[in-house]
Amino acid sequence: MRLIRLENPPTILGSAAVGSKKEFEGPLGADLDLHDETGTFGMDTWEKSESEMQRIVLNLALAKAKCETAELDAIFAGDLLNQCVGSAYGLLSFGKPFFGLYGACSTFAEAAILGSMLVSAGYFHKVATVSSSHFCSAERQFRFPLEYGGQRTPTAQWTATAAGSFILGKEGEGPYITEVMAGRIIDGGIKDANNMGAAMAPAAIDTLLAYFEESGNSPDAFDRILTGDLGREGVLITLELMKREGYDLTRVYNDCGLLLFGGKSQDVHCGGSGCGCSASVISGHIMKRFHSGEFHDVLYLATGALMNADSTKQGSSIPGIAHLVHISSHK
Repeated sequence: MRLIRLENPPTILGSAAVGSKKEFEGPLGADLDLHDETGTFGMDTWEKSESEMQRIVLNLALAKAKCETAELDAIFAGDLLNQCVGSAYGLLSFGKPFFGLYGACSTFAEAAILGSMLVSAGYFHKVATVSSSHFCSAERQFRFPLEYGGQRTPTAQWTATAAGSFILGKEGEGPYITEVMAGRIIDGGIKDANNMGAAMAPAAIDTLLAYFEESGNSPDAFDRILTGDLGREGVLITLELMKREGYDLTRVYNDCGLLLFGGKSQDVHCGGSGCGCSASVISGHIMKRFHSGEFHDVLYLATGALMNADSTKQGSSIPGIAHLVHISSHK
């Protein structure tokens, strides 16, 4: 059994989402708690900008949760940069026990799984989860210098300059994290670093099939099933292959990479990506729908491409992973 039903579901006490001008100009701009027009967040390097995003978003989440930093038992955080320096520098000033995580674009769900299990088990009372990405720092590390101006392939995705944060607690009125499922590493044989959706889709399908089989739930039990971030290419693959397995997701399924940006009008090709993409969508847009009563049950499935710049240059295929978190308004 991979599915874990949390005996004492932790409450999402507060959440926050931040982004840059491009994210603010997208369809979900109104759901951001803060945005920076320049994308620098007052810093002089892109990497420092990403760290500052994490500092800002955690402070916002703490304020919304009416929680002091001193009340946190630990912080679970990650980003796309080598050795997770975006998180390490950004969260340094909080002075709390720190778990640095790397799951590529699945990092926010990974943090939520680990944090919620430890709160549910009683080891921690309150924890924070944070993840971020920055278009410019990711381009520098994984692709080309911005000045190069390289063409992007049609299946490429746009790394979001965004961050999201949850404050999880043992007590509270909800919404709650009620079920979690850690993903397996799945290699579909895709070697194209400009087609992450196709590389990650097999992992999303693997986790979804395992969840439906073990939980006994059907897709119709949810207001939304959200992946993050398969983009248009990965979404089409997932819908088709899930349908072949007997699951029609069309009524409830969407992808955070498609939701965050405005498609052709913002020229993001196949959609958004990055650790901050689904983190900001879930922490902002989705949580607001829970608080308004529009949503009661959401299955959040964050997908990650487990590669680096060297592995693709060496011709290795790109394994994927998909971590699942069930968010519900009732225990």
